[in-house]
Amino acid sequence: MNRELEYMFVERARVWIPDAEEVWKSAELTKDYKNDDASLQLMLEDGTNIEHKLDPKTKNLPYLRNPDILVGENDLTALSYLHEPAVLHNLKVRFMDSKLIYTYCGIVLVAINPYETLQIYGTDIIHAYSGQNMGDMDPHIFAVAEEAYKQMARDERNQSIIVSGESGAGKTVSAKYAMRYFATVSGSASEANVEEKVLASNPIMEAIGNAKTTRNDNSSRFGKYIEIGFDNRYRIIGANMRTYLLEKSRVVFQADEERNYHVFYQLCASSHLPEFKNLRLSSANNFLYTRQGRSPVIDGVDDTKELCTTRNAFTLLGINESYQMGLFQVLAAILHLGNVEIKDRDSDSSIIAPNNSHLTAFCELVGVTYQDMSQWLCHRKLKTANETYIKTLPRLQATNNRDALSKHIYAKLFNWIVGHVNKALITNIKQHSFIGVLDIYGFETFEINSFEQFCINYANEKLQQQFNMHVFKLEQEEYMREQIPWTLIDFYDNQPCINLIEAKMGILDLLDEECKMPRGSDDTWAQKLYNTHLKTCSLFEKPRMSNRAFIIQHFADKVEYQCDGFLEKNKDTVNEEQINVLKASKKFDLLVELFQDGEKATSPTGQVAGTGGRTRLSIKPDKSRETSSKEHKKTVGCQFRNSLQMLMGTLNATTPHYVRCIKPNDFKLGFTFDPKRAVQQLRACGVLETIRISAAGFPSRWTYQEFFSRYRVLMKQKDVLLDKKLTCRNVLEKLVEDQDKYQFGKTKIFFRAGQVAYLEKLRADKLRVACIRIQKTIRCWLARKKYLRKRSAAITIQRFTRGYQARCLAKFMRRTQAATTIQKYQRMCMERKRYKQKQAAALAMQTILRGYIARLKYQALLREHKMVIIQKIVRGWLARCWYKRCLYSIVYLQCCFRRMKARRELKKLKIEARSVEHFKKLNKGMENKIMQLQRKIDAQSKDNLLVVEKLHSLETSSTAEKEKMRNELNRLRGVDEEAKTKTKQVSSLQEELERLRKELSTTQQEKKTIEDWAQTYRSEMEKMVSELKDQNGLLKKDKDDLNRSIQEQSQQMTEKMARVIAEETQQLETDLNEERSRYQNLLTEQRRLEEKYDDLKERTLASNISKPGHRRTDSTHSSNESEYTYNSEYAELEEGSRAAEDVTRGIDTSLTLKLQKRLTELEQEKQSLRNELENKEDQFQRARARDDVEFKKARGAELEYESLKRQELESENKKLKHNLAEMRQSLLGDAATNSGAPGSPAYKVLLDQLNSSCEELDVRKEEVLILRSQLVSQKEAMHHKDEKETMTEPSVYVVDVSKLKDADEIKQAYVGLKDTNRLLEHQLQTQRRGHDNEVEALRGELQNVKEENNRQQQLLAQNLQLPPEARIEASLQHEITRLTNENLELMADDPTASREARVIILRRMVDLMEQLEKQDRTIRKLKKQLKVYSKRIGEMGAGQTEGQTSPGQMVDEPIHPVNIPRREKDFQGMLEYKKEDELKLVKNLILELKPRGVAVNLIPGLPAYVLFMCLRHADYVNDDQKVRTLLTSTINSIKKILKKRGDDFETVSFWLSNTCRFLHCLKQYSGDEAFMKHNTSRQNEHTLSNFDLAEYRQVISDLAIQIYQQLIKCMENILQPMIVSGMLEHETIQGVSGVKPTGLRKRTSSIADEGTYTLDSILRQLSAFHSTMCQHGTDPELIKQVVKQQFYIIGAVTLNNLLLRKDMCSWSKGMQIRYNVSQLEEWLRDKGLMMCGAKETLEPLIQAAQLLQVKKKTDEDAEAICSMCLALTTAQIVKVLNLYTPVNEFEERVSVSFIRTIQTRLRDRCESPQLLMDTKMIYPVTFPFNPSSLALETIQIPGSLNLGFLTRV
Repeated sequence: MNRELEYMFVERARVWIPDAEEVWKSAELTKDYKNDDASLQLMLEDGTNIEHKLDPKTKNLPYLRNPDILVGENDLTALSYLHEPAVLHNLKVRFMDSKLIYTYCGIVLVAINPYETLQIYGTDIIHAYSGQNMGDMDPHIFAVAEEAYKQMARDERNQSIIVSGESGAGKTVSAKYAMRYFATVSGSASEANVEEKVLASNPIMEAIGNAKTTRNDNSSRFGKYIEIGFDNRYRIIGANMRTYLLEKSRVVFQADEERNYHVFYQLCASSHLPEFKNLRLSSANNFLYTRQGRSPVIDGVDDTKELCTTRNAFTLLGINESYQMGLFQVLAAILHLGNVEIKDRDSDSSIIAPNNSHLTAFCELVGVTYQDMSQWLCHRKLKTANETYIKTLPRLQATNNRDALSKHIYAKLFNWIVGHVNKALITNIKQHSFIGVLDIYGFETFEINSFEQFCINYANEKLQQQFNMHVFKLEQEEYMREQIPWTLIDFYDNQPCINLIEAKMGILDLLDEECKMPRGSDDTWAQKLYNTHLKTCSLFEKPRMSNRAFIIQHFADKVEYQCDGFLEKNKDTVNEEQINVLKASKKFDLLVELFQDGEKATSPTGQVAGTGGRTRLSIKPDKSRETSSKEHKKTVGCQFRNSLQMLMGTLNATTPHYVRCIKPNDFKLGFTFDPKRAVQQLRACGVLETIRISAAGFPSRWTYQEFFSRYRVLMKQKDVLLDKKLTCRNVLEKLVEDQDKYQFGKTKIFFRAGQVAYLEKLRADKLRVACIRIQKTIRCWLARKKYLRKRSAAITIQRFTRGYQARCLAKFMRRTQAATTIQKYQRMCMERKRYKQKQAAALAMQTILRGYIARLKYQALLREHKMVIIQKIVRGWLARCWYKRCLYSIVYLQCCFRRMKARRELKKLKIEARSVEHFKKLNKGMENKIMQLQRKIDAQSKDNLLVVEKLHSLETSSTAEKEKMRNELNRLRGVDEEAKTKTKQVSSLQEELERLRKELSTTQQEKKTIEDWAQTYRSEMEKMVSELKDQNGLLKKDKDDLNRSIQEQSQQMTEKMARVIAEETQQLETDLNEERSRYQNLLTEQRRLEEKYDDLKERTLASNISKPGHRRTDSTHSSNESEYTYNSEYAELEEGSRAAEDVTRGIDTSLTLKLQKRLTELEQEKQSLRNELENKEDQFQRARARDDVEFKKARGAELEYESLKRQELESENKKLKHNLAEMRQSLLGDAATNSGAPGSPAYKVLLDQLNSSCEELDVRKEEVLILRSQLVSQKEAMHHKDEKETMTEPSVYVVDVSKLKDADEIKQAYVGLKDTNRLLEHQLQTQRRGHDNEVEALRGELQNVKEENNRQQQLLAQNLQLPPEARIEASLQHEITRLTNENLELMADDPTASREARVIILRRMVDLMEQLEKQDRTIRKLKKQLKVYSKRIGEMGAGQTEGQTSPGQMVDEPIHPVNIPRREKDFQGMLEYKKEDELKLVKNLILELKPRGVAVNLIPGLPAYVLFMCLRHADYVNDDQKVRTLLTSTINSIKKILKKRGDDFETVSFWLSNTCRFLHCLKQYSGDEAFMKHNTSRQNEHTLSNFDLAEYRQVISDLAIQIYQQLIKCMENILQPMIVSGMLEHETIQGVSGVKPTGLRKRTSSIADEGTYTLDSILRQLSAFHSTMCQHGTDPELIKQVVKQQFYIIGAVTLNNLLLRKDMCSWSKGMQIRYNVSQLEEWLRDKGLMMCGAKETLEPLIQAAQLLQVKKKTDEDAEAICSMCLALTTAQIVKVLNLYTPVNEFEERVSVSFIRTIQTRLRDRCESPQLLMDTKMIYPVTFPFNPSSLALETIQIPGSLNLGFLTRV
């Protein structure tokens, strides 16, 4: 021990010393302590050095401080040193620095009132604590409530939560939050919403039982114990409330700065309301009972609103409006009674003035007479043995009498309200267990303590005794469980104090005895106390300066009680006659009800001593009254003792949980800690006693694994064994010599107080030595690295310097050589330039002279030559003109003659063309005509070619000659003009030469002048240019600046616009997601209401069936049909509601209102859908009208189709006639036989049937004739129209040559002839083109006719090979294709009309096809009948001739036609089923299909495909009822299977996949072009043709959303237990996270360790989810959304637990989290899901982990944190910083100033104040269209599905 002390009390060790102001002050040793030292040398935190003297007798050293890493622990028992200063300091650090108000102290939760509103009680916090172990989360009232709830469920034992503390410490709020937790977590077991009623009782009890005091604005002035009942499923079924010791004196008196009960001020504040006018209330300052405290208003409280809350609570609890008004009437009467003024009549009597307004109001409100009440307020009735007297009262006693009546009325009213609240909370369901919440006053001591404080402290003594015994019991159980030797722990037992109060001849007994004495008084009772207990009990003392007080030594402190008023308050007397007057009220039934079961208002003795005159009355005592009065002789103290004993019995029968509320200061300042007040309350509430009991034993407890992990650094490698338990034993024996300092249990090591600190110091020293060694090595490495870096830098500098010098020398040499070369070439250039100038001048002069001489010679020769040419050209031109005129006239005559012949030939060709068309229509001699036409065309073509060649040759020669003559003429004219010009030019040149000579001399003179001026001007210009250049430079600079600014502004505007657009886009996306989320939440709410309604209905039906004599029969019509039917939905809903009206009368009113509201919304939605349907119908009618108009336009195509049908029917009729003739011949051939003779029965029957067939064929023939006539008329009309358009001819311009009369007009005639030739050529070319076009058209028609002929021959050959039944269909299909193509070609000019006509033609063709199929069926039926009868006739004929024919004879048997079976049609991808098989289909395909069984080997989505193929067939046969029932049954069955197996992930995933596939099929085959883009041609043939199922697509989409939400819920239930353990608790990186000492709460986990989950468990589960969804064929986009939701759940749950667990907020835990997140991201990469948005959901968790690891000291760190943590809210950032806890002493805590800096920087953020993330949030889901490439006709249905009743179509 001395060794450890010497080791602990060394220099720099920190201790606690007492202080008058701060209670305890921290100091540090400046010198080591020796055993013989009489004092300690200390230094305070402010630097002051002091000497702390030790007690020479005890030598008690001061308390040691805990290591810094243990400061701020969640559990005080985790502290190594357990003493008062350590507890006080830990609470202060948590409260002031970390803003944490809850702390564990073993089994006690210490709650400090923050006097501020904290965001830690929301529903999200409740869900975060739900299901968690108490030691795993940060301390909270919800953790205590969860522990009680779990132990109730696990141990099946009732629980109690005991909340105690001073007034203003927060007891009521803590109890309220505990009840809210139970109401939220457990829910209600009935329809009455009991949890809401339990919570609704709080505002009522606060209004009538809470008041403002100097210490608390909402102080509970009574104690209450609420038992919350639960059923066997641990859901709330009811509650019961018991109250204790209401402070009635507050009704008539309040101290300064205090108020009466809240309800009085609420009434006064609401007095202006109409319903309160008759109460005659006004301001609270006008009433005596509400103005004495002079503080009628509480800051921040609106009494009017509070009254509304109270009234709503009354209504919810079933107290109707009339009763509420009655209650308010009684309360108003009490206020008026307090204002009744009583005056002195004389010294012994008093009087009330007549017509007192307040007494009048009181009497009117309570319904009594004014005279009676005024009489008994001033008088009292006294009874003796034989007589009764009426005694007057003095004013003081009368006033006390009035106040007593007010208190009594209020107490009765309080009890009545409590009784009715309990009635409202009671239930008929059997209570399985309960949790009690005790909200009772804590230990109180004031300057003047009276009877109330005595009772309160007495109750706290009892509770403290129970608490001590429970703590002692838990310690004993822990030691026995760990098999540690049990030694008796000395703890304070307050049983002597309890005996002093409640034992025989105790204080209460003496008080009751004195109350029974006729002349008993407070003084005589005090003397009895002195005489009885002063010498016999050490806990009882007498004050020195008073004979009317006594002192009791309670467990918390000494309290001095004043005896004044003890007897009166214990008696609680009220005038009986006043009560009788109130009972006699006939106008106010509620008042009578208050007193009907109450006690009689008499004193225990039946008389009161007093003075004054007596009036004798001749009234004898009533025996009944005497009997009843005996029942009410119990005093207040006796009643309180009995109720307290009952309470203690209840608590002892339950498992208690303790909440101790601490008031940090007396001024209600937020987060302000007063150490004196805190220590006083800690001593009073038993927290320090718990610490003392724990410290007396082994307070520190470590598991072997935790000890090994923490102190592994103190072990050597040889000490580590495989058995960790043995390793820990060996190490402890070496480290701690005293064996009494620790004990080894089965699973834990127990340490004495201070041993953990000793081990921590050893560990810190070892780590410090290691750190020094690491620092030494690192510094050496850094110094060497710095030296090597400098050396390398010096070498590099030298190298670069030498290189620079060498480069400079080389550069100088190169420059010298370059200068020499430049000089050489410069001189050469100058000499060469001078030579070139001289050479050029000489050459120029020679050139000019020689050129002048040559030009003179050339001009003379040129003039002579041009004259000769002119003469030649003119003569030739005159001869050619005469020749051309003659030739032109001849050619013109020839052209006129040939034109006449060509016109005749053209007429012949047209006639032949028309004859060809005629012959083509008649199909006679077409080939011969075409050949003749071809020959004519060839001959005509040859003639045309000859004519063209001749014309071309003539035109060519004429053009060439003409051009030649024109050129010659132009040349001659030019030569003549040039000669004249040259002659004139010679003279002008001579004149010009003279003039130039004169000007030359003038110019030379002017040149000198100009040169002088130019020199001056040049200098000026140069100067101006330089200035302009400068200005230009400035302007350019300004321009550049402006351009730069404009560019920057443009860039800023662009960025701003881009940012605005991005923000708007993001906002739109957010709004869309919010709208989608709201819609999906509505679907969830709808589903929840439907399920609740179904449960209620089933429960109601079950209860009705169980009744004897009543049996419910099933209806043949389904009242539970889906709400998504077409027109019958609303009617069915009304029928269902009417049918269930009688059944659901017992449902709670609130639920009924919700269902009615939901029903109204559905009706409105139905009405809107109905209106939309009507609009669609109107649009359809308009479209149909347009279709009718377009139908008329497409009549031609229909006529052609009808002609085709006519031809086919004619051919079929011919065949039938042929068969009929053969049949008749066969019948006539067999006429010789008797059986087949005419007139026989068989012959008649056969003949009748044949005749009917002939008649039917005749009718068909008439129809064919009608169709033929219509077709011919339509085609003729179209032919005539075409002829009119094509029979137009161009007019021909003819030039009459005869008009040329004179020879002078030869030129005009020549020009006219040329124009005529050009016109003729144009006409000829036009005719040739037209002729070529006609020839090409005829050739094309001929080719088409040939192709058509060949095709017809092929089809005819194919049809001849087909059976007769198939011929018609084949030919019909061919002709439909041909006619459709022709129609499309005809209407190609108008695409819109073409598209519309195509639709109409297709519709018409489908109708004709249906008619044709009917006719085919009829024909096949007739053929079968013919074959049957022919067979019968043949058999009959064979039977008759068999006996008559010899073996050698040959009989000619008729040859019957062979019946060739028709080839089976291709499978169309439809499944047919009977109506009665629908239930079987749904049962086998949905209800009984198991994903783990048959469905594993199926095609993904096979049930969806099967259902859609059945739906296709119902659509194909146009059966709307079948479509509706199939869809409705499918939807209801899927809902049913999900309701039944909604917890199975595979089932939910399977049906989510199939529902989405079914939805995609409905879209893919809907016929909508938007959904058909990706279909094959075969898939487009499978589209739905009769029904538009868009509405059902929405219904199925809603169903898919509900299934998706169910899937997310199922996954969340599976992942929830894994997340915290795998992401936070499990050490993925071993050895990084340090283990800190743990407290008692680690031993009280509600659930034993059943195996921890790791990160690998989470990844395996995610992979299982992913593989299951892929196996079921879930859409990839949907899988991405599911994965994103999974990762959001993981991130949200992990972050929420991190924010609620102080032990997880450390640097090492941040590293673990980041590693775990990286593993999740790696999983995403492996699955190819990185782009699904899942990684972004983990961003808050990633930033929280980074926040744990970054530096947190300077302002730069704060700025970095603010810019980094964008995904975290301000509350979350501050919470993490407050919770940051160093695991090792080398880490530093976050300073308060740094946290405030963060808060200041984040002050402008606009965000939600919510702390936790919403783990229930589900992202809105979308179902992108995903068409299937699987063809329906290829799907095979396995036999394992038992769907053999389905038929493939």
